[in-house]
Amino acid sequence: MKSKWLSAKALVLHLVLIAWLAMCATAAWWQVGRAVQGNSLSFLYSIEWPVFGVLGVLGWYALLNLDRVSEDDEQERRAYEERMRTEARQARQREADEDPELAAYNDHLEQLADRSKKKLWGH
Repeated sequence: MKSKWLSAKALVLHLVLIAWLAMCATAAWWQVGRAVQGNSLSFLYSIEWPVFGVLGVLGWYALLNLDRVSEDDEQERRAYEERMRTEARQARQREADEDPELAAYNDHLEQLADRSKKKLWGH
């Protein structure tokens, strides 16, 4: 098992962070130069770019430390969803006796919910 700091995802994140910090430092330096030349609004921007750099570091750290969903958590989620589907079917069955149009609509919603979902990155 690879270290979370040396995985393919982590290496891409490291490269993106380096590029982001270089861009923020360059933009901050440029804004400081403009501020010294007399552009008073650039004083604000010269402070803003380092803040963007810090936010980039926080985002990089958060993306590296995303918790992966364990198999036990995934099974628990599936069991919970199945239990909720069963309860919903029972409730719909009671409603079907009252309104067949509503029951058909709920069946359609259930079919939409049962479609395979797009796999999310990191899960």
